[in-house]
Amino acid sequence: MFESIVAILIVVGAIFTLIGSIGLYKLPDFYMRLHGPTKASTLGVGSILIASAIYFSSKTDSVSTHEILITVFLFITAPVSAHLMAKAALHIKIKEKDSTN
Repeated sequence: MFESIVAILIVVGAIFTLIGSIGLYKLPDFYMRLHGPTKASTLGVGSILIASAIYFSSKTDSVSTHEILITVFLFITAPVSAHLMAKAALHIKIKEKDSTN
C-alpha cells in the first residue's frame, strides 16, 4: 500500500515539475514566467518530498522530519519570493506583453 501511494506521489510530482519547467521556458514575459516555478514546481517538489517522507517513515520506525521541514519551508518561501520578484519587476518597470493584462 505504501509503495502505491509513494509511486503515485512521485509521478504526480514529476508531472507538475515538468509542467512548471515547460511553463518557465514557453511563457512570453517575466510576469507569466513567475507562475511556472512558483505554482507547478512547488507542487511537484512538494509531492516528491511528501513521497520521500512517507517512504522513509515506513522503512524506519521514526517520522522523517527532514523532508517535512523542507516541504514546509518550500511552501512558505516560494510564494513570498514570487511576490518579491513581481514587486521588484514592477518597481524597475519590466515590459509586459499585451496578453498579460
